[in-house]
Amino acid sequence: MSDDHKTTDLGAAKAYVGEAVKILSNLISGQEAAFSEAVEAIVQSARSGGVVYLFGTGHSHMLAEEGHYRAGGLACVVPILRSVVMLHEGAVAGTALERLPGLAEKVLAGYDIGPEDVLVVFSNSGVNAVPVEAAEAGRARGAKVIAVTSETYSRMAANGRKRLAEVADIVIDNRGPAGDALCAVAPDGLKAGPISTIVGAAILNALLVEVATRLIAETGQAPVYVSANMPGAAERNAALVARYRKKNPHL
Repeated sequence: MSDDHKTTDLGAAKAYVGEAVKILSNLISGQEAAFSEAVEAIVQSARSGGVVYLFGTGHSHMLAEEGHYRAGGLACVVPILRSVVMLHEGAVAGTALERLPGLAEKVLAGYDIGPEDVLVVFSNSGVNAVPVEAAEAGRARGAKVIAVTSETYSRMAANGRKRLAEVADIVIDNRGPAGDALCAVAPDGLKAGPISTIVGAAILNALLVEVATRLIAETGQAPVYVSANMPGAAERNAALVARYRKKNPHL
């Protein structure tokens, strides 16, 4: 075997996966009340014809897309996607803009958030102006606001700033460390391996699976998309798109 194809013991890779599994395996423990409140809020919204808006800036915007038009996902999920606070058109500028006070209302423009809706705001650090103000704006419009954030990170980073966890109706802690990265890779303590996206996606999908199960138990149906390659998917998904297109500008 050539030097180019030598394998290693993959110790660092295994360590990262192991640490991620530890967080995921204990994620709900101690947070049952928050998860239950979040599920109930989404179920009530679905019953009343509302939708679940998902919002995050920077890398957290991936969690808004995670729930959008996804096989096995709920059609009542609407992502809030504004390139000004995303990364693909300028990561450095987007990182600066997510800290800009007053921008959140402009970011939410075009989304008809109301009292029958739920707004889930993902922010790992939990202190940047746009997600915090987006949560405040959602509450002002009457929506139930769920924060998914790292309590450890946000308490360390606040330095007197308002935290997302302080303005949301329901707070779910992603149990991530300050700085997001899990694994030390250098003697000086430098860490690699962010975890917030993995855990955020798990939190979102755990909530949506519980919601779908509740809706099926109560009404016999739930607005779940089926993979396009599965039998009957085209008809089912088309009906769901028609039902939610008015509130979801990204369909």
